[in-house]
Amino acid sequence: MSATLDDWLARLERQHPVAIDMGLERVAVVAERLGLTQGPIAHRVVTVAGTNGKGSTVAMLERLARAHGLTTASYTSPHLLRYNERLCFDGRAAGDELLVAGFERVEAARLAGDPVSLTYFEAGTLAALVTIADVRPELAILEVGLGGRLDAVNVVDSDVAIITTIAQDHADFLGTDLEGIGFEKAGILRQGRPAVLGSRELPVSVSRRIQALAVADHWLGRDFDHAEAGDGGWSWQGRSEAGDRYRLDSLPDPGLPLDNAAVALEALSLCGVPPREAESRLAMSNVALAGRLQWLGNWCFDVAHNPHAARYVGSRLARRPRPARRIGLLGVLRDKDAAALIEALAPVIDVWLPVDLPGERGRSGEELATVVASQGGETLAAASSPAAAVAWLTPRLAPDEEVLVCGSFLTVAGALEALQTRLNDDA
Repeated sequence: MSATLDDWLARLERQHPVAIDMGLERVAVVAERLGLTQGPIAHRVVTVAGTNGKGSTVAMLERLARAHGLTTASYTSPHLLRYNERLCFDGRAAGDELLVAGFERVEAARLAGDPVSLTYFEAGTLAALVTIADVRPELAILEVGLGGRLDAVNVVDSDVAIITTIAQDHADFLGTDLEGIGFEKAGILRQGRPAVLGSRELPVSVSRRIQALAVADHWLGRDFDHAEAGDGGWSWQGRSEAGDRYRLDSLPDPGLPLDNAAVALEALSLCGVPPREAESRLAMSNVALAGRLQWLGNWCFDVAHNPHAARYVGSRLARRPRPARRIGLLGVLRDKDAAALIEALAPVIDVWLPVDLPGERGRSGEELATVVASQGGETLAAASSPAAAVAWLTPRLAPDEEVLVCGSFLTVAGALEALQTRLNDDA
C-alpha cells in the first residue's frame, strides 16, 4: 500500500536528528539533483522574508496577481489546520496525491548518491519547489521559514525580494541583535534585482547589503506608501522599476495590515504588472487569511506570537467598541517572550485564560499564569490544551463578551478546530 500524506509527514518528522538545522549545504545538494538550480521555477519568483507580516503579504500579493489575470503558486509555513495549506496553486491548496508525489521525488533525490539528511521543513520546501517547477506558473510567491540567508527557500533565486519587518523573534536561532537579524533577512537579496522594504525603519545591515549587491530598493514611506481615507478606505501610491508612478484610490480595507497591502502592490508592479484600480479593489475585498484577526462570532483568532505582532492586534481591537469583557485565551511556546506579548495586549484584555502547549518547546498554562500575574494581570483558570479551554469557556461566555485567541499557531489551530467542531455539532 502506498504511503499516505500523514505517513510521509510522520516519517519526515523522524528522519533528521533535530527539527531546525539551519544551512543550505545539504539542501543545495538535493536541489541540484532535482534540477532546481538549472533554471527558474516560475516566470517570476518573489521571496518574502521578515519577522512579521509575511503571511499577509503573500496572501495579498497572491490575490492581487490572480485578480490581474496571472496564474500563481504560493508556498507558506507553518500551516494552521492542514499541511496542504502550505502549497497552493491559483489559491487552492494542493491535494494529498500531489504532495506525496513531491515527497517521493525528494526522497529519491536525497538517496541518489551519498544520502543526505533533511529536516521536515527542508524536505517539504524542496517538494513544494519541484512541484511548482513542474507547473511553472506566471508568479511563484515563497515565504521564508526562518531567517533568510540560511533558509531552505533561499536555495532558489527570486526576481523580487520582500523584507517586511525586522524585530526580535526566534532568539535561539537568530539572536536578539537586530543588526544580526537584519543581516540574515537580507540574505534573500540578489545582485541587481529589486527589493521591496516593508518597514519605515530597518537595521543598517540591510542597507549595507543593498549597496553591496546594487539592489534597486523600494522603501515604504519613500518610494511607495498608503494613506487611510475618511470613508474607511485607503489609497496607495508607488513606482515601477522604470520610475513610472502609480496611484490607486478608494481601496477597501483588506482586514490585514495596510503596510503589507502596500508592499504587495509595490511588488506586483516590480513583477511587470502595473496595479489597476478595479482589479486591486476586487483583490482587497476578497483576500482572507485564516488565523489573522479571523472572527467567528465573538471569538477572534490571531497567531500573533511576538510583541510586534501583538501590538498590531491590540491596535485593531482598540478600534472596536469595548465589550463587557474581553478574555485572552493564551498559549505561548517557551522560547517566546510571553511577558512582552502580555504587556502588548494588556490594554485590550480584561482577563486571561492560559493554556498548556505540547512538545519540547511547550509551556504549561500554570507557568503562563505566573507570567500573567507578574504583569499585573488576572486569570480565570488554566487549561490543559486550547481545545479544553474552548470547552470550559464556551458555556460560560456571555453574549456581550469577546475572546481573543493568540500566542502561537498551535494555540489558534487547537482552539479554532475545537470551536468549529462545537459550532457544527450545534448546527
